[in-house]
Amino acid sequence: MGASQKKYPTGEAHIRFWGVRGSYAAPYSSQLGVGGNTSCVEIQADSHLLVCDAGTGLIPLGKALDFKGLPNKFMILFSHYHWDHICGLPFFEPAFRSDCELLFFGPGGSKKAVEKTISQMMKAPYFPVEPAVWMANVRFVEMPNNHFQFGPIGISYQNVHHPGVTFAYRIHVDGKVIVYAPDNEFTFLSRSIEQRYSEFDAREHGLLEQMKSEARNRELGLLRGADILIHDAQYTPEDYESKRGWGHSCYVDTVNAAIDAEVKTLYLFHHDPTYTDEVIESIHNHALQIVHERDSPLRCEIAREGETVRLS
Repeated sequence: MGASQKKYPTGEAHIRFWGVRGSYAAPYSSQLGVGGNTSCVEIQADSHLLVCDAGTGLIPLGKALDFKGLPNKFMILFSHYHWDHICGLPFFEPAFRSDCELLFFGPGGSKKAVEKTISQMMKAPYFPVEPAVWMANVRFVEMPNNHFQFGPIGISYQNVHHPGVTFAYRIHVDGKVIVYAPDNEFTFLSRSIEQRYSEFDAREHGLLEQMKSEARNRELGLLRGADILIHDAQYTPEDYESKRGWGHSCYVDTVNAAIDAEVKTLYLFHHDPTYTDEVIESIHNHALQIVHERDSPLRCEIAREGETVRLS
């Protein structure tokens, strides 16, 4: 049963996956067990609905809302503005309702910059309906000092390694810490240094080791102690070798980082659109093997479209 066909969850605080693919949508029968829509994750608490990214998964989310006792105020967080993270926005049905309020926040340095970015992607010749004709009350949130509130939901953000300015979010809700990092390449700096290590002398080696240590501590600091980590795990080790520097993680690095950061539950996310359900199941099995071999209590799951995770 597709995500848009399932009963919309209400009541308890929860996370729901509406889109779990990266790069582009994959509406193929061999991929639909895990899901074919691109990044969109809902977090709801106390009638506040936070949406992380606006990929094609945003479309079934909008269609699933019947507004009978459900929130009509939404905040959409953008990790960045690559097409797979924004292409559902022109088709988000609440934008065309006068009784809805939409708040937008993402990279850009100011709310005016975010507004310009969103407006440009919906202007001719790219799209025939501009945000100016939306009926909802639309507001762009000014860049705060790293932390802000959306009702009972606390939100902070950090730059991560992906082309362009890209945010990961650390979200506090219902006594839980959720980290959402859909596009982030772990160990990029460390691997880059190792590739060219022989080009430097002994003194420089000391500086390079310090850089590697600081980068790793920063990577793990974002994740440290999270109850739920939703993280980029796009590539197998084989595919990662030819796509190093593209801004996406090998799932092996994601699992090891989650273990090192003492994360409680990891959801492997942003699945490569070419990977079938069978390939993703093999990724999951190997990830579980890594957890077992490291004798870790980490719970490791595959993010699947339509899945609801209760937070209470």
